[in-house]
Amino acid sequence: MHRKFTLTNGTRVVCERIPYVRSVSVGIWVRTGSRDESPENNGISHFVEHMLFKGTGNRTAAQIAECIDNIGGQINAFTGKECTCFYTRTLDEHIEIALDVLSDMFFNSMFDKKDIALEKKVILEEISMYEDSPEELVHDLLSETVWMGSSIGQPILGTKNSLKKLNRRMILDYVNDRYVQSNTVIAIAGNYDEGRLKTLLEEYFGSREPRDGKDQESRQAEFRPAIRVREKDTEQVHICIGFEGVKMGDDDIYALLAINNILGGGMSSRLYQKIREEKGLVYSIYSYPTTYTDTGLFTIYAGMKPENLKIVASLIEEEIVDLRKNGMTGTELERTKEQMKGNYILGLESTGSRMNSIGKSELLLGYIYTPDEVLEKISSITLDDIDRMIVRVFGNGRKGLSAVGNIDAGQCAAIFG
Repeated sequence: MHRKFTLTNGTRVVCERIPYVRSVSVGIWVRTGSRDESPENNGISHFVEHMLFKGTGNRTAAQIAECIDNIGGQINAFTGKECTCFYTRTLDEHIEIALDVLSDMFFNSMFDKKDIALEKKVILEEISMYEDSPEELVHDLLSETVWMGSSIGQPILGTKNSLKKLNRRMILDYVNDRYVQSNTVIAIAGNYDEGRLKTLLEEYFGSREPRDGKDQESRQAEFRPAIRVREKDTEQVHICIGFEGVKMGDDDIYALLAINNILGGGMSSRLYQKIREEKGLVYSIYSYPTTYTDTGLFTIYAGMKPENLKIVASLIEEEIVDLRKNGMTGTELERTKEQMKGNYILGLESTGSRMNSIGKSELLLGYIYTPDEVLEKISSITLDDIDRMIVRVFGNGRKGLSAVGNIDAGQCAAIFG
């Protein structure tokens, strides 16, 4: 069972003690991401994430890494569209070292001009590498397409042009606006001494003076059906078909996850079995839902030879039409509910996964479902719920498409339009 409390300076803490493990995962969650950026500073959230590892007033970049490496732990970070997380995973006896290093990075990073210049080169290479990976690029292209005009469609890495414009003053202003107590949640999962934990958190995080940040601007994301193609000289064509999904916290996500399991969520799914296993037309095909605080997306991805695109598109459409017409059977629903329960329970056995779950939920939603509550929501999915969600997601014919490869927009429009 998780516990929640607030430090003296207003920083929220959510923690879950798992006494039968010997590890502990600590995450510092900040409610800021690419969605909080403008076209001019796009990529700054990800850039700040990198810079917090480049050295503080107390440690060099090498010493930050060595502090955790020397105790056999792990330290890393990631940036999303709506949040950034810095995290460690260590033996339970080393939790104080983890908190010391994370707080030092969080409060004392130097943002040295030389490091900024060097890190620009690193991230420019990261962008180039990403653009050379069409199977990854096509997903970002879909977001840009269906949410064109909204910051949620911006790439997390930023663009080469926006990255070159970043300077130290812009970075410090962004950190001062966004890296404040009201935007921060500390999440901890694993084995720890409950009495000692609060003392340590007050020492390393609660003693800092509270700061006011910039209020979050009103953000709207309107789904726009459109087609966008990036022509590239590749062996395969990569496509993403996107439908408007559900927002984070919407209980309908459980019915959508059940639909995803049946349609394209795994190797036993309809799309995988029909198009890859029976027809051999693709190397990879799958589907997945994505949720954000006010919107969501349901995506189908496929990668294939250009000459197979038309038949693959037709077969995907056939499966969607069949889903709309016939739904799923009671047997399929019971099977997928058992799969969902199993995947969820297995995920709870990782302190990192549990820390991610409770931290992100508290940060973005302000509440956390217990495992029993989640299992009950999965168990209570009905065929009526499934039918309603099929109509909601696939019933209006509104979809977006992105494609990367040896194909032009006219060909795509002829096939999918």
